[in-house]
Amino acid sequence: QVQLVESGGGLVQPGGSLRLSCAASGFIFSLYDMGWYRQAPGKQRELVAAITGRGIANYADSVKGRFTISRDNAKNTVTLQMDSLKPEDTAVYYCRRAQGGYWGQGTQVTVSA
Repeated sequence: QVQLVESGGGLVQPGGSLRLSCAASGFIFSLYDMGWYRQAPGKQRELVAAITGRGIANYADSVKGRFTISRDNAKNTVTLQMDSLKPEDTAVYYCRRAQGGYWGQGTQVTVSA
């Protein structure tokens, strides 16, 4: 079955960096678009970044220039490098397979001094 397991969240100071990883299994990873979403308390879940199977990326305006999404089709992983973090980036971050709507369990990112 499809499984998506996120890791790498934590507490970081404003201006700091974190790297999230999502390990995928149960499907042919390279054939699917993948995305990172986030949900802050009291807010709707929103798309942060997405990447096609061939590696074409797009980003929410709020993270452009600060976050980088990448994938390793040989290792079945998708990564979100987050730099210059701001308190408003605080949220639970989720990995998602675009087709079929599969989600990981989420990982908490907290940006605070």
